Amino acid sequence: MDPVWLWVVVAVACGIIEVLSVSFVFLMLGVGALAGAVVAAAGGGAYPQVGVFAVVSVVLLMAVRPFLKGRLYQSTPDVRTNTDALVGAGGYALSTITVRDGRARLRGAEWSARSQAGTIPEGAPVVIIGIDGATAIVAPSTEPY
Repeated sequence: MDPVWLWVVVAVACGIIEVLSVSFVFLMLGVGALAGAVVAAAGGGAYPQVGVFAVVSVVLLMAVRPFLKGRLYQSTPDVRTNTDALVGAGGYALSTITVRDGRARLRGAEWSARSQAGTIPEGAPVVIIGIDGATAIVAPSTEPY
């Protein structure tokens, strides 16, 4: 097999593995393999081909991969889920809420609730500031629900 095509096959294989792994390691090795193919096409021997492959791959792994990984994780949005998504949501007190107990309607569901400090009268708007087990920790809200 012609060395140029061998390097191209290696580069394509690295590309396929990279798509499956998204680690940027095989992407750098694939680019190094393409550099080896260029040297082979220019008439370079086996040692220069392997040398260029190794140097290009190592330089890319050390210089470009950290940048790409940083960009990948930087662009991932911080999505709040589960109880974290409830913090900041509003509702209203179904009963008087004290630091010990109470009931509130939050996002359309009835919750047991505790006030962070003080007493919140029935019907008053509240905002969720935290979740403790199955109990919402609420504070009085200035915005109507």
